[in-house]
Amino acid sequence: MKKILLPIILISSYFSAQAPAGYYSGTAGLTGYALKTRLHDIISEKMVNWHYDDLKVLYGQTDLDKYYDHDASNTQYLLDIYSEKPAGPDAYEYTIDQLISTAGAEGLGYNREHMMPQSTFSTSSSISDYPMYSDLNFIIPVDAYINQRRNNYPYGIAGTTNYYTFTNGSKISKAAIPNYPYTGRVYEPIDEFKGDVARALLYFAVRYEGKLGSFNTAYSTSATITPATDQCPLDGTEERAIDLPYIAMLKQWSTSDPVSQREIDRNNAVFALQKNRNPFIDHPEWIDAIWSETPDNIAPVAPASLVSSQQNAYFINLNWTASADADILGYRVYVNGAATPVAVTKGTSITIDHLNPSTTYTFTVKAFDKGYLESPFSNSVTTATLASDLYAPDLMITKYISGTNNIANTIKNNALEIVNKTGHEVDLNNYRINIQLKNNTNGAIYNADTYELEGKIGNNETFVILNPKANLSCYSIDQAKFVTASDPMTFRGENYVELAYNKTVTVDAIGTKYVLNTNGNVSLYRKNTVNQPNSTFTMGEWDAYPSNYCQNLGETLSAAELIAVKNDVKIYPNPVSDYLFAKGATEKIKTAQIIDFSGKVIYTEKDPFKNKNNISVQGIPAGTYLLRLDEHVQQFIKK
Repeated sequence: MKKILLPIILISSYFSAQAPAGYYSGTAGLTGYALKTRLHDIISEKMVNWHYDDLKVLYGQTDLDKYYDHDASNTQYLLDIYSEKPAGPDAYEYTIDQLISTAGAEGLGYNREHMMPQSTFSTSSSISDYPMYSDLNFIIPVDAYINQRRNNYPYGIAGTTNYYTFTNGSKISKAAIPNYPYTGRVYEPIDEFKGDVARALLYFAVRYEGKLGSFNTAYSTSATITPATDQCPLDGTEERAIDLPYIAMLKQWSTSDPVSQREIDRNNAVFALQKNRNPFIDHPEWIDAIWSETPDNIAPVAPASLVSSQQNAYFINLNWTASADADILGYRVYVNGAATPVAVTKGTSITIDHLNPSTTYTFTVKAFDKGYLESPFSNSVTTATLASDLYAPDLMITKYISGTNNIANTIKNNALEIVNKTGHEVDLNNYRINIQLKNNTNGAIYNADTYELEGKIGNNETFVILNPKANLSCYSIDQAKFVTASDPMTFRGENYVELAYNKTVTVDAIGTKYVLNTNGNVSLYRKNTVNQPNSTFTMGEWDAYPSNYCQNLGETLSAAELIAVKNDVKIYPNPVSDYLFAKGATEKIKTAQIIDFSGKVIYTEKDPFKNKNNISVQGIPAGTYLLRLDEHVQQFIKK
């Protein structure tokens, strides 16, 4: 007898019990885009990212059909929402081994289907971007023929013009989504799985907040849609993420097809593998709570009092007074009259980096609100970067651990350690790890899939990227900031690996491009004397150790690393109450900084001893600090 998958009554306490205690900490009382951002932070942290090739095996844990056609104890068949017939026998079924690439008819095999099309986020047709490329929360096994017919078309409501009808009743037709100007083709799943689709797409919008603006959205607002060609429901914004008429459809789908036991079980299984969850399966009520903003149609007033509070060789700091409007989402920063913002922030201060030394820049700022209306420009501020400073111009790789593989090729003790010595917090969403591999058939060198970083890293902090199959003696999976089995973390000594900015700008490199390198399976540690990245690999900057060598991985910069060997300037008294005095070669000191032991710069002063011989510490809490005077660093105690 056909088993029917019954919907679960939407009781919040029931669903929240599916997640570990404390998993959604910090969400209480939040609504709107503030809730969306908090959920993004939760489900992005410590996500384990498997290789695309791993999904075939992992589907045996996440997607077996234990609900409609088979007993839970012995099923080996996959649940395919594109072909499943809830009320009768399926036309065909697949095991995990029936993965194929193409099909000329239904029932020949399955594909790994990106419910948000891969073209949305891929760099090119030949390179796929992790972690999106293998995220189990929106990649499912479906019939290969239907998947290929769906192509990159969005999900949607089918109109009267039909192109394909598949064996379970799903179809590809001309779009008829209410109030949505797209009139191209859509794939409409059957009613049983419309909620599954909606919750998966909304997961994507939350999980990849911070990157959505860089994805290959076909348009920026609904008003610019070209109906015949535009297919992507993403609207180019980070907060709202998806056009409102499309959101309305997804809300209706989620309501009419409530969360099922299959979704709950799959969410738990994916969590066991990836360490993150789809929050809309645990809390479907959050869909309405997030996409419930009611913006006005009045543009905000301009922010005011824009100033440049700090200038360095490669970055400057900007501060301004907030716009007075209550519905402000953020601020866009423009440089030298460009039409495109150089940065976007939710706060009223920002560091603009990747600047050139001894260069003058003019900045302005606009506010934007929940309706994505922009304010007029703020006042402009013109400032010049310094000719030089003691900071690194960019992030740098400090450890490259290459592990040997066992016979089954299941352990890859590969790790990268990256440090921030730039003097400011860095937005990692602009960075990625690229790799070049060798074709095993013809020996040609080719660019392989890439891994995109995300989040932020503080000044003087380090982080580690680790292969999830690693078994290092000195470091665990739980300690790493990023865990990925993507191509960049399967490197061997012959491969070129790089840290890149804005997709293609090489920041730091291991090996040489377009050749087979001869590093061997060695581990490389950056020499302590090297304090900036190098886009051209230079072996003299590294110490070489055997494979699997692992010492002091992921350590934050210590006070000993910050304190210079040579100190020609002496400070007194120590401990100090109000003023630190300096004696010695102070006349040439350009910058004074007070740094706490987390590495945070809490005070900066230019030309501190131009007309005096002291630095005020009156406003600093009691504790132990470092005083950096250009290259001179000394420890002091504030009473």
